[in-house]
Order: sequence, then structure tokens, then C-alpha cells
Amino acid sequence: MTIESLTSNGTVMIVDDTPGNLALLSDTLSEADYRVLVATDGLSAIEQMHYLKPDIILLDVMMPGIDGFETCHRLKSNPETADIPVLFMTGLSELDDLLRGFGEGAQDYIVKPIRPPEVLARIEVHLNQSRTFRRVQNALHYSAFSALSIDAAMRIIWFTSAAKEWLDEFALQHHQLAPVGIGDRLPAPLSQWAQQALSLKAESEPNQDSYADYSVKDGFSARMDLSPHVGEYLLVLQKNTAAWDLDALRSTLGLTFREAEILMWISRGKTNKEIGMILDSSPRTVNKHLEHIFEKLGVGTRAAAVTMVLQKCGTNR
Repeated sequence: MTIESLTSNGTVMIVDDTPGNLALLSDTLSEADYRVLVATDGLSAIEQMHYLKPDIILLDVMMPGIDGFETCHRLKSNPETADIPVLFMTGLSELDDLLRGFGEGAQDYIVKPIRPPEVLARIEVHLNQSRTFRRVQNALHYSAFSALSIDAAMRIIWFTSAAKEWLDEFALQHHQLAPVGIGDRLPAPLSQWAQQALSLKAESEPNQDSYADYSVKDGFSARMDLSPHVGEYLLVLQKNTAAWDLDALRSTLGLTFREAEILMWISRGKTNKEIGMILDSSPRTVNKHLEHIFEKLGVGTRAAAVTMVLQKCGTNR
């Protein structure tokens, strides 16, 4: 977890053994309302990160001890620091050095002599990208949904931690005992479904739906984007809770049967439009029912309504 909340703009670590560069960068960043951490070599920078993690790192290439390339390699090899953007500072202009830096995981280069306006502009761009990425990670981690991507051979390229749990539980339920990892095929029968969906998409008209839904009685559901992005296909996964006792919901919370139904579908992540299609109603009518639900439960949001149901009626509903 970073400490950007302790300062208005974020925390920058400067790793450089040249006093003049440290002074110039420290003054520039402090005046721009950044919190500044300083290290004069790679090993001390890595050691500092055991206690405080910066939001971005300005890393000199040529330093005593381990150089900037090795420092970056170690940072990117550690899951605790791998997501921190690294911007190399170098006077080197050879292509091989630039490529090596990107190969170690650096996001950008700042060429010496240092120009403060350029440094501030590059830091702002990469911090904004990093914060957006973390927001997406948090949304996937805390939501009812998880995500993964696969290639055309059904091999897993990437997944969130929640998707890893989903896959392992799904595989176990289908008598596959080995944990699922990056590079593995999707567990059956999910892989067969995904392969069939892609085959049907290839044979369909261009304007037909570009996604497919997987839902069975075991409580697992998935939606697959059938349009490849750089050779990858995205799957959004959900583990549905057991069927709700709608009659108990009506008596406990004073809802109508239709209001109980709508609340159930809200808990499963459905939009007003999707609920309207399921219940053969219009999104406006669904929204009207939602207003009545909020009024009866004394809440103001969909999430608060679902939370109240789970608290009063039990999490297995």
C-alpha cells in the first residue's frame, strides 16, 4: 500500500548518487507539493521500500554497487513493488541501453541534463496511469465479479486474484484437483463452452452479439467478450449465491414479490435494463420499484439495500 494519502500529489523516490541532481530534483518536487524520498544507491532504495513505498521512482542508471538496471529488475521481480512506475534518468543515448531499461520493466526515460518542467510532466502522466490501474484492481478485488483473459487455445494469460479463486473452486467442483495457473487451459467444461462460443462467433454474421454467457445450476456464471484484443479474449466471472427465499424476504422486509425479485437480481450485478428484460418489464418500471425498495428499507443506494438484506436475512439467501 502506498503512502500517497499523506501528501497532496503523491510520493516520489529519487535514486541517484549525484548530489547536484538530488538537490535539483528534491527542490523541484517539493515545490510541486510531492513528498520526496531519497536514496544514493540501489540497495538502500530497496531497503527503504520495506518501510515506505513511493508512488513513483526516479532511478539513475549509473550508480555504485548495483546499477539502475539491476535495481529495476529486483523491484519488478518483487510482487510488493512490481506495480510502482520506474522512470530511468540517464545521459546514455545508445539504443541498446534504452531497450534494456524497458526490458527490465521501466515505464519511461528522462534524459540528462534534467529539465524540471519535463520531469514534472512525465511524473504526472505516469502517476495518473498508475492510479487508474489501481482503481481498476481495487474494483475487481472488492466487487462480486472477477476477470481473466485467455488466448484462442483457451490458455490463461492473465487473471485477478478473485478469478484465481473462482477457477480453483470451479475446477474442484468438476473433479479437477490441480490448482489453475497462468498458462493452463481453462478447466472443463468452461473451456469447451468458450471454444464453442468462439466457433459460433466465427460462423455468425458480423453484427451479431460479440459476447457469450455461461451459466449453470452449480452457481458459476461467466461472460466472454468474443472480439479479440491483441489476440486475447476477456472473461468476466461471477459466483452466484444460492437462490434467495423470496417469500421470506417479503415477510421480513415488507416487500412485494416483484420488489424481492428485483432486489435479488440487483445482488447479482444486473442493470435496470437487464432486470427489465428478465422480468419482461421496462427499465423505468424497474427504477420505480427500486425507489419503493429504498423507501421501505430506509437506504439510498443499491449496495446498501443488498447489504441490509444479507444482514437481516442471512448470507445464504
